[in-house]
Amino acid sequence: MNTSRRTVLGLLATAAVAGPLVTLPAAPALAADLYDSNTDLYADPGLTEGVDYARRYRRHPLFDNSNPAALAFPRTAIIAPHGGGIEAGTSELCLAIAGYHPASLAATPPAGPTYDYWMFEGIRSSGNGELHVTASHCDDTPALSVAAGALNVVALHGCTPGTAGLPSNAQAVAVGGRNAAFRTALINAYTAAGITALDATGIPAIAGTATDNIVNRTLLGMGAQLEITTPLRTAMFGTNTVAQRRNTTNTVFWNFVAATRAAIATIEATQPIL
Repeated sequence: MNTSRRTVLGLLATAAVAGPLVTLPAAPALAADLYDSNTDLYADPGLTEGVDYARRYRRHPLFDNSNPAALAFPRTAIIAPHGGGIEAGTSELCLAIAGYHPASLAATPPAGPTYDYWMFEGIRSSGNGELHVTASHCDDTPALSVAAGALNVVALHGCTPGTAGLPSNAQAVAVGGRNAAFRTALINAYTAAGITALDATGIPAIAGTATDNIVNRTLLGMGAQLEITTPLRTAMFGTNTVAQRRNTTNTVFWNFVAATRAAIATIEATQPIL
């Protein structure tokens, strides 16, 4: 059966309204969170953007003035809600998975797809953990816009091995989020690349299945959340510091990036061309 572009758009709009864009009861803030939301954090007069925290995002321009055929429409976005010094390594991964080298921002690989991205970063010399806002309370306007404009979102987080039920030295990624097909594609891609991966949906603390989690506030109402253990993130950089992570990415880092991008390509291949 042929499905018209208008029908697909209508179905996606319905899914968006029925899912992430409806008014939902707020999830409880984590006990360690000082701020109830990004808005609450931004309103703190004791914090200064560019000194304590930063926000980076990129939306790609769209233009289709062709009658004969539709041009490609980006279907996936990458986000890092706790970048910089909050969950170390997630900013660099966000940029690289989106298709940009974290040091130069050059398209990497040059011929590969680039994706929209958004990140919130703690940029203090210390104490960045105080800037953590749980993903279900993320209400940053560009973040909501990036997520709501995509079929798929990959959200990058950091966790300890213990949180994922693993030994303290485990280099692994726990894959959550509401999109079961995307979770499977990611786990398969990581396993093929020799990266230990597990399904996180049975671990409440990192399941990423709440409907108001930013990762699930997509056109389809579902996304994929990556909780990467501290030992794996540490192993991705020659020098694991704020200043040097972007300049010392290694084979472990780029293997993880390539596997993630392969999974994105797999899931996009099953989705309609809008």
